[in-house]
Amino acid sequence: SGLLAVVVMGMVMGNMSLPNLKELLYFKESLSVLLISILFILLAANINMEDLYLIYRWETAALFAIIAFVIRPLGVFASSTNSGLKINEKLFISWVGPRGIVAAGIASLFGSKLVSQGVEGAEYITPLVFMIVLGTVLLNATTARLFAKMVGVFLRKSNGIMIVGASKFSRIIASYLKKYGRSVVLVDTNASNIRLAKEQGLDAINADIYSDSISDDIEFNNIGFLLALTGNSQINDYALERFSDRFGENGAYRLVHANEVNNPNKNADMGLFSATDDYVNMMEVARYHGEIHEIKIKSQDHFKGLIEITKTDNNIIPLFIRNVYKIDIIPSMPLDLEIEEGSVLAYLGKEIIEKDTGEVVTKEDPS
Repeated sequence: SGLLAVVVMGMVMGNMSLPNLKELLYFKESLSVLLISILFILLAANINMEDLYLIYRWETAALFAIIAFVIRPLGVFASSTNSGLKINEKLFISWVGPRGIVAAGIASLFGSKLVSQGVEGAEYITPLVFMIVLGTVLLNATTARLFAKMVGVFLRKSNGIMIVGASKFSRIIASYLKKYGRSVVLVDTNASNIRLAKEQGLDAINADIYSDSISDDIEFNNIGFLLALTGNSQINDYALERFSDRFGENGAYRLVHANEVNNPNKNADMGLFSATDDYVNMMEVARYHGEIHEIKIKSQDHFKGLIEITKTDNNIIPLFIRNVYKIDIIPSMPLDLEIEEGSVLAYLGKEIIEKDTGEVVTKEDPS
């Protein structure tokens, strides 16, 4: 009854709008590690060698195999129905998912009580459960890395993207990246922007990048790219200065500042998308032409021509170069990028149309 009460209380609190809930979760995690470690030691101390000799038989190995390779996977697949998890992810959870302490605790309690009451076979309960817990922990812990590689869930490179700022064009960009399989997390202090992002199915966190606790957020574990897209140049600079090493190991970029628009070579290594499009223009384009289009890149010269078109039309902003294998973020000085066969240019704004004659126009062009 005590365990049930705690579980119900956790479900209720988890669905309440509690302030500082994340801090409570962090404290709970630390406390859980401490208490569970102590509990495992205490439970193991109740097991005698004589108890283990009772289960030294082939039936024990058969029971272990059925639980580890049949019952547990069935439980995971049944409980994760309609969860959005892929089959390989469910297999990995079946192999290494947390388990054991509740069963061990209940078995220790009831096993001793049933033995004291003389119930036949009760002496097998505690050692059997202890053996199952110990066996699965040893097997899964020592093979987790290998199994993750076998089923394809091993993270070889941090390809996630952290976007500072959740304005309209940030959400458009995040939705595009998510559509093509990239993990994206939006961070903003504006609760309305965060709400809109979540309504679009995006991962978004209402947080202040000046906060010391943001680096501990579990949502940022696979982040390798950092995009600072706020309207405040000081915040963008601070985001790169503080988080480039932690979250920008594969690339850290920011929008160009308003005073850099006429000086494209200034800070070109960290500029993003375009040397002439600052936050104001990004918002204007997102407001009137809020859709990302794609156009196939035929050659390196063709790509350079497309970039020149975006420079002459403020309503077209180049964003990414995408192919089957990856998505490259376009820096503010993009002409040196190597274009692979089958790549497309993803851009925000008016649609670019190539005529049969090779002439390139925008969709709204009256010609």
